[in-house]
Amino acid sequence: MTTQLDVSSLDADVVADVAQRWLTGFAELLRTAAGAEDLLHQDLWWRDLLAFTGDLRSLHGSDRTAELLDAALAQGVRDEHLDPAAPPVLVPGGAGPGSIQVVFRFTMRLGHVRGVARLVSDDGTWRARNLLTALDSLAGHEPAVGPLRREGTEMPAAGIEYWSARRERELDCLDADPDVLVVGAGHSGLALAAQLGVLGVRTLLVDRADRVGDNWRGRYDSLVLHDAVWSNHLPFMPFPSNWPVFTPKDKMGDWLEIYSRAMELNVWNRSEIVESTFDPDSRRWTVVVDRDGTRRTLRPQHLVLATGLSGTEPVMPTIAGAEDFAGELLHSSDYRTGPGRRGTRTVVIGTGNSGHDIAQDLHESGGDVTLVQRGPTHVVSGQALSNQARRRYSEHTSTEVADLLDASTARLDPQFVAGLRMGVGLLADHDRDLLDGLTASGFTHDSGPDGTGVMMLFLTRNGGYYIDVGASPMIVDGRIGLVSGSIDRLVADGLVMSDGTHVPADTIVCATGFRGILDTARRVLGDTVADACGPVWGLDDEGELRSVWRRSGHDRFWINGGNFMLVRNYSKYLALQIQADLAGVELPALG
Repeated sequence: MTTQLDVSSLDADVVADVAQRWLTGFAELLRTAAGAEDLLHQDLWWRDLLAFTGDLRSLHGSDRTAELLDAALAQGVRDEHLDPAAPPVLVPGGAGPGSIQVVFRFTMRLGHVRGVARLVSDDGTWRARNLLTALDSLAGHEPAVGPLRREGTEMPAAGIEYWSARRERELDCLDADPDVLVVGAGHSGLALAAQLGVLGVRTLLVDRADRVGDNWRGRYDSLVLHDAVWSNHLPFMPFPSNWPVFTPKDKMGDWLEIYSRAMELNVWNRSEIVESTFDPDSRRWTVVVDRDGTRRTLRPQHLVLATGLSGTEPVMPTIAGAEDFAGELLHSSDYRTGPGRRGTRTVVIGTGNSGHDIAQDLHESGGDVTLVQRGPTHVVSGQALSNQARRRYSEHTSTEVADLLDASTARLDPQFVAGLRMGVGLLADHDRDLLDGLTASGFTHDSGPDGTGVMMLFLTRNGGYYIDVGASPMIVDGRIGLVSGSIDRLVADGLVMSDGTHVPADTIVCATGFRGILDTARRVLGDTVADACGPVWGLDDEGELRSVWRRSGHDRFWINGGNFMLVRNYSKYLALQIQADLAGVELPALG
């Protein structure tokens, strides 16, 4: 039986010394594959992002650890050092003894790696219980940021143009086809294009909207982001320090447009793909793009779909009697705020984020609105989540470091799952009055898979929750009506629930989701591409998200998506995979 040391008794000098000695030993382990039992816990969870597996992997157990160590032998690890941006710190363990968190860097043949280890002491020996190794850049292909940024002083001469002329040629792809074509210029597409841009990869985004940011501007007036500002920065360009905690939708639309210009991203608006084929021999796409009425044929090497993981194909429920309803029946994607809704009766079907947001918007527009809850929903206040998120994402924390720490824990690690459950309990305590009020109003609650709350609902279902930014108190005090249960049928003046309750309505809005991004791929790129892909989203048997930011199943076709935080973090690893392919750099592979 081993005894774990309570780390709270250690001073800063001891923590730094333990961290340095462990890192020195770990680097030697990567060079020799000998002595793992003295440095790695027998219950180690090792997450690797491209560095030794060429993929996004979470591995557990001594056999998988041995495979990673064997893969490291060929890499010639060197120049290991603690990361000065994140000195070693004590991490409280709740009911347990806690750990020492070590953030480090090293270089190897493939490139530059950043990592995180959490060390626990068993009988006086410090071993990593959790470990992350993440490829930061390819050797010889480092991003043009910081000390490697462009000079910007090039003067016109033979073959050189002023910046404005060069930008026009790049935007119109006059000198060469893009290496990468990205479909969708929302935050997912823009973040990836920015990551590819600093790597010197020619990238073009195409989007049907008139302007960058219209995917936000065109929504209902009351919409604000449900995640706090500290976790929503885009790559390389954080929000100004006076930015509101929860961003209004038009403000976000304007920011995306500003971002696209500042980052020199090539965007074709009012554009869409009308034809596409992939040649497996040349490994190139041939894509016909309609750009505001003019067709252009491009031959990119890679194609990325970044139109939103939920997809763009709405799901309308089949409800008996729909043909009898005399009012307006529409999907949430078609809902817009309008003065004509004042004084009218609206029923909103669905209690996810969209359903709640639309109900709130209708009430604030002067309408009489009732929410229909067909199944349990997890509710947590935006303020409670914001308070919790500030433990990692805050005014005083580097987003780059916070992202690394956020990626450092395997999602199937029982300790991580237990931490989620504990967090759900703390959030519920914060929101107790609100949640009790909802229960009293007839709202039914879902605590998420095995009590893990909003995080696992997002990762497994991409839905099933509401992050409250104002609608829940309106339900509690009756400003928004609520009925729960199944719908029996529609009638001329509303709907009838299965218990016989009649809910009058002039308009019924179905906030019932979308079919998913593979249906968008099928519509835009055809059956061959969609059929080659595996399932998208949800966790695989290692706890990694399926087919997003990693190989989709179809050669040189990728899917990028997620919320702002995930896209900022993981679009980097997607960009590195594309860069490696274009540069002829072979990433490692692990079975």
